[in-house]
Amino acid sequence: MTFTKTSQKFGQWADSRANTVYGLGFSSEHHLSKFAEKFQEFKEAARLAKEKSQEKMELTSTPSQESAGGDIQSPLTPESINGTDDERTTPEMTPNFEPRAEPTQNALPFTHSSAINKHWEAELATLKGNNAKLTAALLESTANVKQWKQQLAAYQEEAERLHKRVSELECLSNQANAVQSHKTELNQKIQELETTLKKKEEEIERLKEEVEHAKELQDQKDSLSQKLQEVEMHNKDMEGQLSDLEQRLEKSQNEQDAFRNNLKTLLEILDGKIFELTELRDNLAKLLECS
Repeated sequence: MTFTKTSQKFGQWADSRANTVYGLGFSSEHHLSKFAEKFQEFKEAARLAKEKSQEKMELTSTPSQESAGGDIQSPLTPESINGTDDERTTPEMTPNFEPRAEPTQNALPFTHSSAINKHWEAELATLKGNNAKLTAALLESTANVKQWKQQLAAYQEEAERLHKRVSELECLSNQANAVQSHKTELNQKIQELETTLKKKEEEIERLKEEVEHAKELQDQKDSLSQKLQEVEMHNKDMEGQLSDLEQRLEKSQNEQDAFRNNLKTLLEILDGKIFELTELRDNLAKLLECS
C-alpha cells in the first residue's frame, strides 16, 4: 500500500492488490503530515519485520521445519475497506504466526529445539507487538476515515454552497459590471453635461455682459435722446428767435428804406432850398453891387 499527498489537506491511499484508491480529507495540513509519517513508519516496520522473519526462516530452515514454513502475511491487510460509510467495516487483524510443532528428540537435540522455540517466541512477540501497533493504527485510521468521510461530505456540501455562492456572486459581478458600465456612461454623460453647463454659464456670463453693455448703451441712448430733445427744443426756440429777428430785421430794413426815401426826399428838398438860397445870395450880391 502507498499513501500520497495530493494537496495541503487531502491524500490518496492506494491498495495495489485490491486495485483501489481511497481519497482521504484532513482538517489541517498538520494532521495530514502526521498521518503520512505514521503510515510510512508502520509500513517500514512491517517491511523490516517481514524481512527479518524471512531471513531467520532461511537461516533456521531444516528438514524438521519444512512443515512449519507457513506463509508470512503482512499485518496491514485492510481487505474490507470500501469507499462508503455504510459499506466500510473494521478490518480484522489476524496474525498468521502460530507456534510450530517442536522437533522430536530423534531429529534435533533438545537444546537446539529449545533455542529455536525461544527464538520463534521472541519473534512472535515482536510481530504481535508490531501487529498490535498496526492494528491500533489501522483502527484509528478507519475511525479517522469515517470522520474524514463525514468531513468530506460536509466539505462537498460547503463546496456546493460556495459554488452556488460563486454563481450568485458571478451574477452579481455581471450585474455590477453592467452597473459599472452604466455608471461609466452616466459619468461620461455627466461630464458632457458639466462641460455643456460650463459653456452655457460662460455664454450666460457673456450675455449678461452684453445685457449690461446694452443697458449702458440704452442709458446713453436715453441720455442722448433727452439731450437731442433739449437741443431740438433749443433749436425751436432759436428758430423762433431767428424768425423774430428776421421779422425785426425786415421791419428794420423797411424802416431804413422808408428813412432813406424820406432822407432822399429831404435831400432833394434841401438841394432845392440850397439852390434857391444860392440864387437868392447871387441876387442879393448883385443887388449890393448895383447899389
